[in-house]
Amino acid sequence: MKMKYPRIEKEYPVHVYDTGPDGRLSLHALFNYFQDIASDHAIVLGYGRDELLKQNHFWVLSRIYAEIDSLPAWNEKISLASWPRGTDKLFALRDFEMESAEGQILARATSSWLIIDRDSKRVQRPDINLTKLNSYLAEKSCTLRNAAKIEAAPPDGSSSQPFRVRISDLDVNLHTNNSSYLLWVIDTYKLDFMLRNVPMSVEINYLSESRFDDTVVIVTSCSENDPDLFSHSAIRPDDNTELCRVRIRWKRIL
Repeated sequence: MKMKYPRIEKEYPVHVYDTGPDGRLSLHALFNYFQDIASDHAIVLGYGRDELLKQNHFWVLSRIYAEIDSLPAWNEKISLASWPRGTDKLFALRDFEMESAEGQILARATSSWLIIDRDSKRVQRPDINLTKLNSYLAEKSCTLRNAAKIEAAPPDGSSSQPFRVRISDLDVNLHTNNSSYLLWVIDTYKLDFMLRNVPMSVEINYLSESRFDDTVVIVTSCSENDPDLFSHSAIRPDDNTELCRVRIRWKRIL
């Protein structure tokens, strides 16, 4: 019997607090949408936070890659779909697709997750219910490549002023929320740049956890061969730990 592919769809109205200075959905809010629908679907499928904690395990987002055609404006409604796409070695894969109210595809994304033991911090192998999806081709499987390992921003790039992890940056596990890293990176850009450019793709590697009151610096470098491509590394200077890598491709509109 052909297995029904698990899929969830949710509608999101773009509230004014979800938008940036250009009046369109911010990258930070978009990635919060991804996190929200992934969490909801994991619960439905029996892999939610509470279920994993019964085994002393928890989910960690390791990598995510998104391609963006257009970001919706304030007051528009979007439909977001998500589905698991099997495994790649130790990674559990999950894809996303965002459409306008008229059915136009606005963005696609693919993500790679790890299951971690709370005590040992060791990666756990995904179970058979996730692995068996590998042999099933969904009608709307993600057309993107898997999120990849990306290079760190060169250390000779520009550095932000040091700042500290705030209470508002934390998630329920008292670690920095995934989307906060993206917010930190966006805050290093000049306002004029943000008003004259739109994001075409975003790729993130999460490398190490950060906690309340940690000091963080964002190192930024622009590619010499591709002026629209920016690389960022979030660094904890106290122990020189790289926390996160973010790569964003922009398109000038003005």
